[in-house]
Amino acid sequence: MPKVGIIYNDVKPIACQVANQLQDKLMALGYSVSMVTGVGGILGYSNPNRPICHTPIESLTPENFDQEMIFAVVLGGDGTVLSAFRQVAPAGVPLLTVNTGHMGFLTETYLNQLSQVLERVLAGDYEVEERAMLEVKIFHDSSLIWEALCLNEMVLHREPLTSMCHFEVEVGNHAPVDIAADGVIISTPTGSTAYSLSAGGPVITPDVPVMQLIPICPHSLASRGLVFPDKEPVTISSVNPDQLVMVVDGNAGCYVLPEDKVRTQRSPYSARFIRFQSPEFFKVLREKLGWGLPHIAKPTSVELP
Repeated sequence: MPKVGIIYNDVKPIACQVANQLQDKLMALGYSVSMVTGVGGILGYSNPNRPICHTPIESLTPENFDQEMIFAVVLGGDGTVLSAFRQVAPAGVPLLTVNTGHMGFLTETYLNQLSQVLERVLAGDYEVEERAMLEVKIFHDSSLIWEALCLNEMVLHREPLTSMCHFEVEVGNHAPVDIAADGVIISTPTGSTAYSLSAGGPVITPDVPVMQLIPICPHSLASRGLVFPDKEPVTISSVNPDQLVMVVDGNAGCYVLPEDKVRTQRSPYSARFIRFQSPEFFKVLREKLGWGLPHIAKPTSVELP
């Protein structure tokens, strides 16, 4: 019996309703359906008294979500999509992302189109777009104490955010550099349209094999964003005696002590999106963020007397 999955946002009544209806429909068509919520991909925050709250990356994959699963449907907004990929990326399950939220920058389709696109998916009429993910790990005295996958970005900052911190950053085997800023962002191309964009970083098309380092409110004109090959790992430590806060994809994170080191690198796991046509990234930028839209009326030709 072919196997498919459903991951939904159980906080939204419409997502719960559609998830149950979709499960009944797929089972009636002869599919084995595994249904879970997106909560399993949210790591939460550890206790400020001790930053250890270690959940291995592969342990987030739900039961029955494996390489035999043909695809899974995600019902939610961008947060649910990010959570879902942390759950299924190790199993390589492609996701059909359906927007029940607001912006839906990462989603492929809407609820009112679900019936039509589901027929295409069941018929195998789709492509799979793979996007790079980051593997974020924290080490204390060379021992791994925390890890997570992220599709957008890792953010490391001081509490409170308005306080400046000195970060020592080492990219690959290059000499370490010191950055004085409120925080630093390590972003994937997918995450270039998220927090790093708001912090002044460039937009990077998803097919470019790079990562970027963006200082948050740097205290120097020399501290600018850096784009580098995604084969280069990044190690970050704090020069200050205070603990830091790390946030992954905006909804999971932990505390980082001064003696800890944060290491990020491209993950061997990819986010696999189901697409119905070749991705048109500039079109999404225009529709969701208004990129390239004219802000003033263009001059027209005027016939002089």
